[in-house]
Amino acid sequence: MSHPLNLTINGEPYAVHVEPYCSLLDMLRDQLQLTGTKKGCDEGDCGACTVLMDGKTVTACMVLALETRDRDITTVEGLRQGSTLHPVQAAFVEYGGVQCGFCTPGLIMSAVGLLQENPTPTEEEVRFGIGGNLCRCTGYSKVVQAILKAADTLRTTASS
Repeated sequence: MSHPLNLTINGEPYAVHVEPYCSLLDMLRDQLQLTGTKKGCDEGDCGACTVLMDGKTVTACMVLALETRDRDITTVEGLRQGSTLHPVQAAFVEYGGVQCGFCTPGLIMSAVGLLQENPTPTEEEVRFGIGGNLCRCTGYSKVVQAILKAADTLRTTASS
């Protein structure tokens, strides 16, 4: 039996019906076609499905859709402002922090969450902040460089 659910995703209100066992990840991908959030392990271990819920990072595969009632969800699709990439997205492109791209949305969302909590992270803090995200392609060095660059950009933008 499906249940009604009202929530906000990427600044837009949504009213959907979900089964009690439906995860946030499955609702985003299957019902709303927001496929930027990737389905990896489906066990909360790989970080590919990381999104922000009320500004905090969560693995969407481990959150029941019904737990998001009246919550604010941000996916990778919601970061861009018009045609302008979010500074984290732009830095990932600039520094080559993407390879196959599968883990990229989760890494970007983890980075955004980290920089919201700590706008001046050290390299060690960045590595810890993305520790829940698995990537087989990059070796993480370029990802870390991109996040540190994005932190600089965000600080510069905020102070101007």
